[in-house]
Amino acid sequence: MSFFTWKDKGLTSDCVSLEAMASRFEETANLMKKLSKKGFKLKKYKENQLIIHSDPDIFDEWGFISEERPFKQLSLIPEDESKLNF
Repeated sequence: MSFFTWKDKGLTSDCVSLEAMASRFEETANLMKKLSKKGFKLKKYKENQLIIHSDPDIFDEWGFISEERPFKQLSLIPEDESKLNF
């Protein structure tokens, strides 16, 4: 399962007004809604919030980099390279 960790480290720390803060929250909310509509889910793991998707192609379409362990990512590569569409 492809995933990345959501870390909120000052989403609005660079904002200089309440209007700027509101805009930032709205932008973030719109992004989260779009992700949800595309099948992304939130998974709590220990102290982290992971944004996950079961389809690695959709995950890649959004430009995200999976934090899966390398051996899990490599297991997605077919043994028979003739199956690759280059």
